[in-house]
Amino acid sequence: MSILPFPSFLDDVREKGLKKAIFEGIDETVERITAGMNIGDIRAALRGDQMRKPDPRLRPHADSFWLHMRPGYFHKDMTGVYPTFRLGWLSTYFVVFETITGLLLMLWYTPSPEIAYGNMLNILSNVPLGQFVRDLHRLGAEAMVLIVAMHMMRTWITGSYKKPRQFTWFTGVLLLVITGLLSFTGYLLPWDQLSLWAVTIGASMAEATPLIGEQVNLLVRGAPELGANGLLRFYLAHVLLLPLLLFVFTGVHYYKVIIHGHSLPPRLENIGEDTAKRVPLDKRVYFIPDIMTNEILWMSVTTFILVVLCIWFYHAPLENHADPQNTPLGTTAPWYFLWIQGALKLGDKFFWGIAFPTLLIGVLAVMPYLDVTKSRRYAHRRISLTLAMLLVSFTTVLSYMGLPEFAVATSAEIEILHKLTMEPAHSHVGPARTIPFEQAVPGMYTTAQIGAADARSTISAFQSRINENGELAQMRNVLVSRDHLVALPSNFRPVPDDAPQLKHLLEMLAHDLKKYGEELPNAWGAIVITEDQPNLRRIDLVISWDGVEVVNGKVQRDANGEPIFLYVLDTMGQPVLDQDGNPTILRRIDAKHFYLHRDSAYFD
Repeated sequence: MSILPFPSFLDDVREKGLKKAIFEGIDETVERITAGMNIGDIRAALRGDQMRKPDPRLRPHADSFWLHMRPGYFHKDMTGVYPTFRLGWLSTYFVVFETITGLLLMLWYTPSPEIAYGNMLNILSNVPLGQFVRDLHRLGAEAMVLIVAMHMMRTWITGSYKKPRQFTWFTGVLLLVITGLLSFTGYLLPWDQLSLWAVTIGASMAEATPLIGEQVNLLVRGAPELGANGLLRFYLAHVLLLPLLLFVFTGVHYYKVIIHGHSLPPRLENIGEDTAKRVPLDKRVYFIPDIMTNEILWMSVTTFILVVLCIWFYHAPLENHADPQNTPLGTTAPWYFLWIQGALKLGDKFFWGIAFPTLLIGVLAVMPYLDVTKSRRYAHRRISLTLAMLLVSFTTVLSYMGLPEFAVATSAEIEILHKLTMEPAHSHVGPARTIPFEQAVPGMYTTAQIGAADARSTISAFQSRINENGELAQMRNVLVSRDHLVALPSNFRPVPDDAPQLKHLLEMLAHDLKKYGEELPNAWGAIVITEDQPNLRRIDLVISWDGVEVVNGKVQRDANGEPIFLYVLDTMGQPVLDQDGNPTILRRIDAKHFYLHRDSAYFD
């Protein structure tokens, strides 16, 4: 027989015949790939037939690189949805899923503030299936955090952390922390406003570290503020350091699961006994093919759900390019860190931002060594189950407190201007930015005309009044002081009939002023449109109102229930009197602007 493979196959054909030679070659190849199962063994396993001795279904778990981390067989009572809910397997699946999608995105990404955002736009617009893969990666990351947390809670509820699985639980807590840090470091990589300021909030807690806060801040950010060094450090942590730790501890976690076996449902074990490793023959369900096909089903269904969500319901957000000089309103940390942001509202930054989370995670890590009771029965673990429910409730309440709506007082004028001019966030954009360029006709328009039968006469009377009070000059001074370098229109005018969306925006402004009438008494609004350059127009939204004393979002009132107004004071601190001898109420003005280009527009 020849040494070379091809002539050897010809010799086999000559000796055994073509059909038998091909079958034996394929059979040998299959047995090598499966580490011990030939075609007949696979057919018998799929049919549930009696296997030859020794059982070839167990050999792959000793010889295969992948399957040696899985048990050769499971207890029948562990193969249903309860008690594991397949959360451990899904957690591992998401590790692989995120690795694959992340590697694909890395091909088109450069960790540089000057390039990263452009890379994101390129992925969304020019890379085939780029947006789809990014959506899968982002949604998978958030699902992974949720699944790992649920897996930990399931382990707690069923008491599966008890002896001899204390260290298995400890590695699980480490994996939960690593998963959260992976999502947190990846949050910054798009380098848009959402990611920059969300990560800035989280990283700012490093400054509260006693004695070495400044050094820790420099270590995390690479500079006093997030920039090129910070982005590079987050990128390296996201693609190298944290994945390395994740793979190592995932291996350790699975190894300990193999050593100790899957703990049975609490009701099936005698108190103080652990029979997970002693599975009777009549209770065994072999990994090949039953568990393997079941896990493939769970993986397929999960992938299908992710694909459906990313095609029809979910898109990873991308806001404007990161701007360290422009702090957006209502910035929050990622949802899985909202509980820490909510805790920060309770008091000291060091205690609630650093000490409290560290203490909580530390207690979770050593909990199996503190809870030494032998019983895993639910009726015997009322205190442990109560603590689990309290933890869930506590983190839920803290997460709600972390939202910008809780205990954060934003003045009414800022709320209105932000809502109308909001930059792209998730799927929302301020209605002022959706005006077609042709309808953004240069001029000054006021809410005084809304609801008026004769817009021209109403505007004329309104302009005379604000001229007498100096409000028009004050408004122009405010706009000019904010780098408005072009000549402003001199008079208000009615909205043209061929600009319905501009009129709708004016109506929305008037509606919001009426809604916040208590905090913004005698308010009026204006839209000022000027042409800075050919095909580029600047739109200013202006609000003017009588100043009232506001504390924590509530208008202060006197003994008669009347609002306490703010007055114009002279150099001696005394109210300036008007021509009727009454104190002059302070008239306040605020404004916000953006630019609209003919070739770049948003749509409702």
